Amino acid sequence: MPSFEVLYQAAALCLTYPDDDFRARLPLLREAAPQLREFTDHAAVTPPRDLAAHYVEVFDFRNRHSLYLSWWSDGDTRRRGMSLLRFKDLYRAHGLEFTCEELPDFLPAVLEFAARTGSTELLLEHRDALEQLRSRLTDFGTPYASVLDAVCATLPTAHSGVRS
Repeated sequence: MPSFEVLYQAAALCLTYPDDDFRARLPLLREAAPQLREFTDHAAVTPPRDLAAHYVEVFDFRNRHSLYLSWWSDGDTRRRGMSLLRFKDLYRAHGLEFTCEELPDFLPAVLEFAARTGSTELLLEHRDALEQLRSRLTDFGTPYASVLDAVCATLPTAHSGVRS
């Protein structure tokens, strides 16, 4: 598989809350990851307050757009705790200690892990979740869907059915 580390790092930044640091990085993101131009062009012309409000609307008020990958397979059940532990164990096995404020299954953290290690193991394990999220973001009509389009395009085709 070709190296997609730059794309994964850029996608991770695009899928985090669009603060001032994100705005400052937009020109670099646009140049480094042309696959994300649809989103970065949108973000560049959208007023910061509107972009932030849209992020909150898309990701913070709807589990249907959850950026937490184990939510897609485990929901809010006890089983999810073991899934989260597995993420942390895999990070440690690659020499990384997870210290983020978010949970270890937060998609931007998983994308950063893939960018830093070259391991797509977690992305492949959660391919169905990524496809479901991509589909729902597309149906919702948000530019964030193009970020998931770019990430999913780097992974082999999913073999199982996708729930809506």
